[in-house]
Amino acid sequence: MDYARPTELEEALGLLCTKRWTILAGGTDFYPALGAGPLKSDVLDINGLSALSGIEETETHVVIGARTSWSAVIAAELPPAFDMLKQAAREVGSVQIQNTGTVAGNLCNASPAADGVPPLLALDAEVELLSVRGARHLPLSAFILGNRKTARADDELLTAIRVPKRASQGASSFVKLGARRYLVISVAMAAARVVPDGGRIAKTAISVGSCSAVAQRLSGLERRLDGVDRSEMCRIVKEYAFPELSPIDDVRGTAAYRREAAREIVIRALEQAWQGAERREVAA
Repeated sequence: MDYARPTELEEALGLLCTKRWTILAGGTDFYPALGAGPLKSDVLDINGLSALSGIEETETHVVIGARTSWSAVIAAELPPAFDMLKQAAREVGSVQIQNTGTVAGNLCNASPAADGVPPLLALDAEVELLSVRGARHLPLSAFILGNRKTARADDELLTAIRVPKRASQGASSFVKLGARRYLVISVAMAAARVVPDGGRIAKTAISVGSCSAVAQRLSGLERRLDGVDRSEMCRIVKEYAFPELSPIDDVRGTAAYRREAAREIVIRALEQAWQGAERREVAA
């Protein structure tokens, strides 16, 4: 087994060309996944790459560095549209996990129950993948392919998550349903972003996690809600069939329960997002 801890991005990219590495970031999923077995893979530890930490703005995007911790997301000054991401960050394990776990690690782990995925989907996020061949950008929906599967090539490193500023409008909320209040894998979770126009809904972005192999944007529901009066919001959600979801039966809940739970928490997330937008409008 080889272990490398580069301090320069170019060095890390060069190493990725030499063999297949297991990339270690926060390590909060890496070590528990080993179980009682020994470590057998070659490890590329990216914790020495300080350039991949932090959140910054460009003219077009809010850019979250791959090594940015969930605690850093919580502490960052971000538009109200990012409230759902901050709320999800507070659900990522304990405070110790939030201090260590990284945003990119949560995405690359590609768990169906990854807390960070639904809000980032509702923010139209894309990932930046870098290799010696160059950079490419993929929508998050095209990056996570299935349970523990991503589109990252062996010689690529996920270096940043990019949120377009056009998706930073409105207010948002995240709702997670689990068997207990803290330190729980979700039964279902929903993220919603609402852009109001007076008493009407100008635009929505809604995603649901833990109810499919990959968290899903509810594009059909978004189309039905856009432009309608706020008073119609709950009725439309209650009548929607949620065809994007494919929940399973497991020890945490049945497929039927998950589908109905998704409906309820989508309503709660939308209501909370709308209320947040109203409070900010009054304060302004």
